Amino acid sequence: MRKNAFTTPMLLGAALGAIALPAAAQAQNETPKPEVTIGASAGIHDLSVDFEDNEIEGFDPDDSAEIYGGFAAVDFPVSKNLFIGAEGNFHFGSGPIEAEYGALGRFGVRTDGGSKIFLRGGYQWVDIDLQNLTGDDEDVLDDNNVNIDDVAGDYLVGAGVEFPVGQLVLRANVDTLAFDPLRGTVGVGLKF
Repeated sequence: MRKNAFTTPMLLGAALGAIALPAAAQAQNETPKPEVTIGASAGIHDLSVDFEDNEIEGFDPDDSAEIYGGFAAVDFPVSKNLFIGAEGNFHFGSGPIEAEYGALGRFGVRTDGGSKIFLRGGYQWVDIDLQNLTGDDEDVLDDNNVNIDDVAGDYLVGAGVEFPVGQLVLRANVDTLAFDPLRGTVGVGLKF
């Protein structure tokens, strides 16, 4: 009798453990993990410099620049289809932009197919090439000791989409700095 009284609870415990272990393993597999994406991007950044023809005669700045660089993003699932994340970017520019860089937060929806649609916002700095922007080939600004800060920063808001292709992500974003200049980028990234 003593054997059965001792053996029965052990067998019952082993049976419950055998049932609970797969359930715990399944619950652990369902725990959402952060998704990290690192990639390259390119786009157009229009600085929206607006001068009327009669203000400065003959002054017609080229305020649109191609930008090339990279990004890194991490997204944390908050439910089956919602996520929140953060992103950093750095781009070299052509024309009136030497470089730009920023940090953003992201909030969006993940479709059942894995695509993401999101809003984003943060802060972006732009290092402007004043000589290129003004067409100043003779360095008039430097010769006349005109001291103008050539790094500008402001809040950035925008929207984007990402489409998974295996381990790769194709993406497109449209942003604005303080609701004035427009910036559009496309890119490809690798998911981790």
